[in-house]
Amino acid sequence: MYHDKKVRVNRNITAPQVRLITSDGTMVGIKLIQEAGSMARAAGLDLVEISPAANPPVCKIMDFSKYLYEKDKQERENRKKQKAGVLKEIRLNPRIASNDLNTKIRHAEAFLKEQNKVRITVIFRGRENQHRNLGEQILTAVKETLSQVGAAEGRPQLMGNRMSIMLSPVTAKPVKPASASATGVGMKPAQGSSVTAAKTVPVQPKPAPAPGSQPPQVPPAAK
Repeated sequence: MYHDKKVRVNRNITAPQVRLITSDGTMVGIKLIQEAGSMARAAGLDLVEISPAANPPVCKIMDFSKYLYEKDKQERENRKKQKAGVLKEIRLNPRIASNDLNTKIRHAEAFLKEQNKVRITVIFRGRENQHRNLGEQILTAVKETLSQVGAAEGRPQLMGNRMSIMLSPVTAKPVKPASASATGVGMKPAQGSSVTAAKTVPVQPKPAPAPGSQPPQVPPAAK
């Protein structure tokens, strides 16, 4: 069985006595290492030293393979959290072509969706410093394009020959279904309104003439 070098288990535990915890979390108390090992073997599990700095060290009866799996899983989650929230920077030139600008915007969008902050920076060189308004126009356009995934932290800031704006990732808000009042379904006309509900008037059938009777005479139209 693979053993984590940082964790002592079973016969690798050198303390003469340990404070023992059973597999269900019950604190048994101080036991000789031989007795604690016997209890772990009887349960078909391992004796794992979980607090070596304690006096005496704390050991728990558990499945060591499962312990390693959970420990590795937790470390992977921690690494993912550390990667998130990194500050990324996208550098632009005030004379950047539209295709190149669109590519940079897609990169910034991907960074924001990964929950990273993004700094968009326009760098001026030489005579470009005379047209810094172009840099502000570019940053404003980028901010508006990424408004669904990134929120600007203030206005563009100028430092030396660089103009930057910071974008923070935003979480998309769930779309609420339209209510009945918004769609007009099931709405009742307000009091005093001229709109009235249409009523269906049943058509009464005319009675059939009695047998042998003469149909009524219609007088001729006046000439």
